Amino acid sequence: MKLTSVLAAGTAAVLAVGLAACGAGGDASGGGTNAADDDVTMTMLPKNLGNPYFEASTTGAEEAAGELGATLDEVGPDTASPDSQVPFINTAAQQGVSALIVSANDPTAIGDALDEARSAGTKVVTFDSDTEPQFRDLFVNQASAEGIADKQLELISDQIGGKGEIAILSASANATNQNAWIKIMEEKLASDYPDITLVETAYGDDDDQTSFDKTAALLQSHPDLKGIVSPTTVGIAAAARYVSTSEYKGKVAVTGLGTPNQMREYVDDGTVEAFALWNPNDLGYLATQAAAALVAGDITGAEGDTFEAGRLGEYTVEADGVVVLGEPFVFDKSNIDDFDF
Repeated sequence: MKLTSVLAAGTAAVLAVGLAACGAGGDASGGGTNAADDDVTMTMLPKNLGNPYFEASTTGAEEAAGELGATLDEVGPDTASPDSQVPFINTAAQQGVSALIVSANDPTAIGDALDEARSAGTKVVTFDSDTEPQFRDLFVNQASAEGIADKQLELISDQIGGKGEIAILSASANATNQNAWIKIMEEKLASDYPDITLVETAYGDDDDQTSFDKTAALLQSHPDLKGIVSPTTVGIAAAARYVSTSEYKGKVAVTGLGTPNQMREYVDDGTVEAFALWNPNDLGYLATQAAAALVAGDITGAEGDTFEAGRLGEYTVEADGVVVLGEPFVFDKSNIDDFDF
């Protein structure tokens, strides 16, 4: 269950997407907090292992750790259930790691375990999916919730001609980030998209087969469905895979949040017109740089704190201990071959 990441200071930087709030800056050696003299150890805890999105974010984390002279281990559950991360948090706390970098499966289920880790001196940075603010020191957010929701609605509206029935295929029902985006999408649909009707929100639990089956069920239950929005990389790929070999190809739009390598074949074959994301490599990189700044005492997580994040440049901590990577980026046939993650 535990994967030890092999770090090297010369880890090659993944192609920059230009999404970071401050752009790519600094030199190849990093330019962030120098953790080499402090024997900094970090544990990377994604929602689940074997997820291409989190594999990319861990690659970015390894890159940053290598630049910083820190040791980073990746651990995690096989499935993204609410309490599945607790044993890994407990183990990391017992080992006395300097920092935990966590994408939370639930906003509260892991709270007690994180409190114990922090009491033992471990800094906690959430990324991608947050806990309640009192359980962590910083949240490194991929983009603002409103920006992500807006972009997905823009995409689906464009692809279905601004009217018709749509469904959402999310991750788990407890996923903090997806739930925040869905809430905003529901509000924006009511106010800004009167001709688009959300008929159902389904949950694929960030599992490929479950998401595939949920896609089939949505299409069978709603014969007039015009589009599916999946704000999760596992879900959008599974939905596109189902639609690509079905009678719905070319009739039902699929969009949401995905990685270029997952979605390339479905863009190339016309199943998917366009989708969005940020660079998950940069997200893991930024979370690791932020964790190192906390461990070094350069920041405390207070609003207005600033720190250098290596090649991404300087970042500022916003209200509630939030650091925002940047804005969503749209991938389509014109640009998808420029990216490899």
